[in-house]
Amino acid sequence: MSVRDEVLVGPAALRGLLDSARPVVLLDVRWALGRTDGHEQYVAGHVPGAVYVDLDTELASPPSAAEGRHPLPALDDLEASARRWGVSEGVTVVVYDDAGGMSAARAWWLLRWAGVEDVRLLDGGLAAWTASGGALETGDRIPDPGAIVLRGGQMPVTDADGTAALAADRSAGVVLDARAGERFRGELEPVDPRAGHVPGAVSAPTAENLGPDGRFLDDAALRARFEGLGVDVGAWQPGDPRPNLPVVVYCGSGVTAAHQVAALASVGVTATLYPGSWSQWSNDPEREVATGA
Repeated sequence: MSVRDEVLVGPAALRGLLDSARPVVLLDVRWALGRTDGHEQYVAGHVPGAVYVDLDTELASPPSAAEGRHPLPALDDLEASARRWGVSEGVTVVVYDDAGGMSAARAWWLLRWAGVEDVRLLDGGLAAWTASGGALETGDRIPDPGAIVLRGGQMPVTDADGTAALAADRSAGVVLDARAGERFRGELEPVDPRAGHVPGAVSAPTAENLGPDGRFLDDAALRARFEGLGVDVGAWQPGDPRPNLPVVVYCGSGVTAAHQVAALASVGVTATLYPGSWSQWSNDPEREVATGA
């Protein structure tokens, strides 16, 4: 299996998994900032067998100014949710949404962070599934409970201080801001108290990981994109004592940044997530804010 195939699965490959004897758990993570109708959309039509996941309540702790809009959930709470979804040891988990993986990537990252070994994003999401002839199912799906035991810390995370330190020294690595360019530049801020970005961060809108069809760019295009942003791509080989230079990714609240982490993972780069992201940073009056390009 290629590195990309460990992160992404296309509709045809998903159909093959579902037709095989291999146990597969499908998670529907439809969510968008400012919308609350993800469950209604799921009930109206989802990939057969998929279980609905509530991003705000199952993939995050309650919001606060100190921790941000989507703090990481407590491990015990995430484990209870994963068991509700039917996740057990040894299963393959496939997550999707209807936005190119922008929200589903949060589930991908959290489950990887919690030690679930085989978690993949449906490349192109629900649109790619239906475009390939995939059927939809309506109503709620209540699976048999799983028995997974989670262990956190399997994906790297950092805090505001770690993000600030790396952003201050471009020779040591790079901090990527996964929000839209106008939010990075401080021209627009729809939800957080201050507009702008972490000083020294590089604008890297998550949406640019995708092509017009909503699917991830191919490996060559992704590598070129990240190299152009200053990421140390492809320099490390097995046996090389020098790892890739660090990459930290943040967004508004640690959701779409997970999509950037997934895109980097698909080309072999392990990136660190700053979960508090801009919603935490901008609420701290002691933190400097930069604007402009």
